[in-house]
Amino acid sequence: MTPIELTKYSKGSGCGCKIAPEPLEKILSQSVSHPKDPAWAQLNRMLAVGHGTNDDAAVMDLGNGQGLISTVDFFTPIVDDPYDFGRIAATNALSDVYAMGGKPIMALALLGWPLDKLSVEAAAEVVRGGRDVCKEVGIPLAGGHSVDVPEPLFGLSVNGLIPMDRIKKNQGAQAGDALYLTKPLGVGMVASGLKKGIATPEDQAWALETMLQKNSFGTFLGTQTGVHALTDVTGFGLVGHLWEMLDSSHVSATLYWEAIPALAVDRFTALVQAFCMPEGTTKNFQAYKSRISTLTGPQLMLLCDPQTSGGLLASVHPSFEAICAEEAKKQGTLWVKVGEIRPNTEDQCRIELASIQMDS
Repeated sequence: MTPIELTKYSKGSGCGCKIAPEPLEKILSQSVSHPKDPAWAQLNRMLAVGHGTNDDAAVMDLGNGQGLISTVDFFTPIVDDPYDFGRIAATNALSDVYAMGGKPIMALALLGWPLDKLSVEAAAEVVRGGRDVCKEVGIPLAGGHSVDVPEPLFGLSVNGLIPMDRIKKNQGAQAGDALYLTKPLGVGMVASGLKKGIATPEDQAWALETMLQKNSFGTFLGTQTGVHALTDVTGFGLVGHLWEMLDSSHVSATLYWEAIPALAVDRFTALVQAFCMPEGTTKNFQAYKSRISTLTGPQLMLLCDPQTSGGLLASVHPSFEAICAEEAKKQGTLWVKVGEIRPNTEDQCRIELASIQMDS
């Protein structure tokens, strides 16, 4: 049987197909209801978390001390194998619940499939991949919706639960906090290399393993009061998602370049030299270049690289670093200190890059 090459049927790859930050901001700004509108207030009276601070999911206060987390995430193929595509998309969608500190309870599937180009059997493999990931975390894939469209798409709508006093948001990072990352960067570069025929089997295996690592460590982080802010790093890259955290928290940050985890140095260098840079990297840089210090070419390619099923980014009070590190070790989760939060200067959120290795 001839292998299917799903990535040839779409322009973007994974979270790299997201609408870029600048046009997305325009779309949302023109569709927001005014908070003083009585109808808006009535509809949102139980909404604990909306999209006001670019959080990963919405949270509805159920009135019994529990919050209902609701999110949806889908994208185009980032790998060629249909089953792996389904697994990656499901893992990525579940991450939004974990990034709020919660635990998923149920999912619905979203499938877009070009039936004139790709087989029903391939679509079934995608759904099977999503179902298997849901089974692994102990939740049902309870149904969903499908459409016949020109490009393949897959993802999940996920619901989760969290105690109201444990909700983690983008907002809340404090000066003096340490910044931690739970997955290496570079998935977007490998995806670009795959489309160019440059990515090696080892590159692809590394990317697949990274994307399939679940962010369930976020449920533990939700129990820690010293974890002041939490998000996951996806299509806007580390710079974009960090800046959203800083902007909503009214603080700035220093990133330590040598501390940031990434794919192996030799492969990173090879992909940089081959200019394996997704289109989303340029869009991310254009959106956030005024918010960050001057970058070299390799730094730009990594820090603005759109991640698919990326890691968690946490702002942690120093007194909670040890307990989080201990639990991360127990769970087999990468837990790397990549920088620190600092006060704003001149009332402006900024990301500064420093060439200093921090202790992990």
